[in-house]
Amino acid sequence: MVTLTFGDIKSAADRIAGQVRPVTVAPVDPGTFGGARVWLAMEFMQHTGSFKARGAQNFIQAHREAGTLPKVGVTIASGGNAGLACAWAAQQHGVRATVFLPETAPSVKVDRLRGYGAEVRLVGAEYAEAAAACAEFAAASGALASHAYDHPLIAAGAGTLLEEIRQQIPGLDTVVVAVGGGGLFAGVATAASEHGVRGVAVEPENCRALNAAVEAGRLVDVPVDSIAADSLGARRASEMALHAAQHDDVCSVLVPDAEIIRARRALWDHRRLLVENGAATALAALTSGAYRATDGETVAVVLCGANTNPADLG
Repeated sequence: MVTLTFGDIKSAADRIAGQVRPVTVAPVDPGTFGGARVWLAMEFMQHTGSFKARGAQNFIQAHREAGTLPKVGVTIASGGNAGLACAWAAQQHGVRATVFLPETAPSVKVDRLRGYGAEVRLVGAEYAEAAAACAEFAAASGALASHAYDHPLIAAGAGTLLEEIRQQIPGLDTVVVAVGGGGLFAGVATAASEHGVRGVAVEPENCRALNAAVEAGRLVDVPVDSIAADSLGARRASEMALHAAQHDDVCSVLVPDAEIIRARRALWDHRRLLVENGAATALAALTSGAYRATDGETVAVVLCGANTNPADLG
């Protein structure tokens, strides 16, 4: 099993320092969640519009340092955000990126990918089909295969977010994270465990790869059917995510699509923050009561991405 350590996250933080934007945090109005002190970690302001830039920068920079970055470039399969991050990081290092997406990927993400100079290939209806095509391409072309979430360099880069959150929110008790395949969660939960911070993994009811794995005690395939599937629609979680979720200081919760929509709308109505459904999934854990913070608890909710169409607010 591939393991992720806190040392990996510290190395990633050193490697990507100055290459990514430090996260901005903002407090939620007192009393919104009873006596809990809740903060929003606005990682959607990151390069490419999501936390994925951290892992992509760490992945490509580590391979460049090791001399293992081929001239043909990198390739990745993605629901959109990981592809954007990979294309951006590749552009930063002057290498080519070929990105495979499901045919259902939002046009806003496809257009931005092409803006980063990536070659975009649309394959199949789900991430799994795009991933299979990407693997075939990597084997045939010699391109360096990255991964949307299941790689220690990717997860370690994502974990650097927790270190920045802790620096800005003294006494942090809990971090709430939306989960797709589990790269962000694995990194953040590994760092959180090092500091005695509770991790809350949040998934849509019908995209519950990690929750189902925790329940079964092993990785399992699950159906993918959620309004947040474009960014959280992994059929199977990573081993790193399952390992992180099995710690005593982690809990896994599910939220219905209706609550995701309500949380996303509330962010716009009350704070004029426009995020994608995957990001709103984390907040929906609190607004729906799936996770109930206690009086005096200090909570950071990670708003992980904003690659979305404003018209989707309805």
